[in-house]
Formats: sequence, structure tokens, C-alpha cells
Amino acid sequence: MLRNDTNNTLTEAGPYDALTGAYVIDPVHSTIGFSVRHAMVSNVRGKFDAFEGLLTIDGSRPERSEAYVSVQTQSLNTGIRDRDAHLTGPDFFDSATFPLMAFRSTRIVPVGDDVFRLAGNLRIKDVELPVELEITLGGAGQDSYGQHRIGFEGRATLQRSDWGLTWNAALETGGLLISDKVTLTLDISAVRQEQAQAAA
Repeated sequence: MLRNDTNNTLTEAGPYDALTGAYVIDPVHSTIGFSVRHAMVSNVRGKFDAFEGLLTIDGSRPERSEAYVSVQTQSLNTGIRDRDAHLTGPDFFDSATFPLMAFRSTRIVPVGDDVFRLAGNLRIKDVELPVELEITLGGAGQDSYGQHRIGFEGRATLQRSDWGLTWNAALETGGLLISDKVTLTLDISAVRQEQAQAAA
């Protein structure tokens, strides 16, 4: 569908032709975050501070669009240094041995109302498995530098043990310290590549 660059609102229902192009993710205005249940009472939230990605969008046939994202696991940030060191150490991501985790799309299915089902393969450490995210298009338009941007939000639920991230500790009251279920959240702003090059 087409969007008004001035107020970033929907102006006409139809194909996404105006969005066609190659985009690079802007890490300054994007977040790749996660949350996990801790001690069975609250959620611990964190994010990755260093990542990059490329989106290739086919506006006339959105199902042919593609996405690739790589994340530096050492950039994990929960706001507590000791906890971050544990999570990036051998018990979890082992960032010294596996500095990157990566996602590459395999299929994109429009499901209506600017919502898409994005399937792909996620590689963490030496394990690559299929995952599926629900992606919502947030808007598109020109920023103050004349660059054409596109934004979207995404969400997926993962079982960390599937990728060998199995460390845990038993609680005295029963149960485990860390949930196996992890919620992955994306808030992405990406710049159309030819626009970014023209502004450089």
C-alpha cells in the first residue's frame, strides 16, 4: 500500500509498490531485544547493541521479499555487567567462539492489515533451526535528510534449549531460575540503499 511521506499514514489501499528496493537496517534507530522469565516471578529484558541487516523488498509481490540480519553476540546488554558476562560466556552464547548469530529468511507470507509471517533460519552457535516471526509494517516515508525509511515491528517465541542454551539452576522453592521460553522482539528502521548512497 502507498503511504504519505508527510504524516506517515495510509493513503491508498493496494500493492506496496512504493516500498520496492534494497534497505539497510539503521542500528541507531532500531532495537533487537528479548525477554525471559527469571526466578518464576518477573521478566528480565535485554538487547543486542551491535547488528546489521539487509532487506530486499518486492512491493508488487511481497512474498518474494527477503531479509538477512547478523548480530554480534558479545554486544548483549541487560544493564548488569556480571550477568552480561555470564550470558556471553561458555554457559550461553560463548561469544569468544561464536561471535555472530544470524537470521536469513526463507518465506514471507502476507496475512493482512500490514501483517506478515516471516519464516527463516536462525543460527546460534553451531545450530541452525527454522523460526517464524510475526512482522507488522509500521510505516514508510522520507526522513529529514531525504532518505526513504521503512519501519516494522516483529515478535517470536523461541525455546533456547533448541539451540543448546541449556544452562539453568534449581530454585529452593522449586522450579528453575531461567525459563526455557524466550520472547524475541524487533523494532526496525531501515533506509533504502540508493537513497542512503545519494545522501552520502
